[in-house]
Amino acid sequence: MRRIFLCLLCLSLVALPVKGAGDVKYVALTFDDGPSGRFTRQLLKGLAARDVQATFLLCGYRMEQYPELTEQIHAAGHEIGCHGYSHSNMQPMSRRDIAAEIEKMQSLLPEGCAMAFLRPPGGCCSDNVRQVAKARGLAILSWSVDPRDWATRDTWAIEKTVLERVKDGDVILLHDMTDSSVKAALDIVDNLKARGFRFVTASRLAALHGRTPTPGKSYSSFPPRDTEK
Repeated sequence: MRRIFLCLLCLSLVALPVKGAGDVKYVALTFDDGPSGRFTRQLLKGLAARDVQATFLLCGYRMEQYPELTEQIHAAGHEIGCHGYSHSNMQPMSRRDIAAEIEKMQSLLPEGCAMAFLRPPGGCCSDNVRQVAKARGLAILSWSVDPRDWATRDTWAIEKTVLERVKDGDVILLHDMTDSSVKAALDIVDNLKARGFRFVTASRLAALHGRTPTPGKSYSSFPPRDTEK
């Protein structure tokens, strides 16, 4: 029944009016908390088959566990951002401790890999986080669509939330930590591609819509300029 409902939802969304024939809508898929073994491997395989690039906000301690996956993410052309080393809440941290979290994670990046964004765990920010990010030349990446996939194993519910809410310029938050999240991510790609969406890294999304992210500033999406009021 859920599968039937999702199919009907997708059909109804395809029927929605768009800006014009040939218009392309761009969104960024972002994945927090990895890399995570078989889930990340499965996701990378699925994204490659669909010719999709994403932004991975990685945790340093997991990079130590799966260095080969960090290399694979980079080699496949995906973007890597910082989710801290320990996945600890940065909001109450001192500037020194925040800097240490970033530096330790950054030291594990593959050779030639430039870190794109900082995403504090849980999205919990503070003046100290912003000041350290600015000093490190990092913009802070939040999100505009969150299906809370970490809180459910219901693939259908994850997909439904994204498909109902997504629009041009959105940053979608997901995790490569469970089978349900990975399956939902790949289904979302298939459905949104059919609706004229294209998937790019968060940095590319900003550039396509005429933005240059400012270090220390937070961004939840990068909408086209002509949609801003």
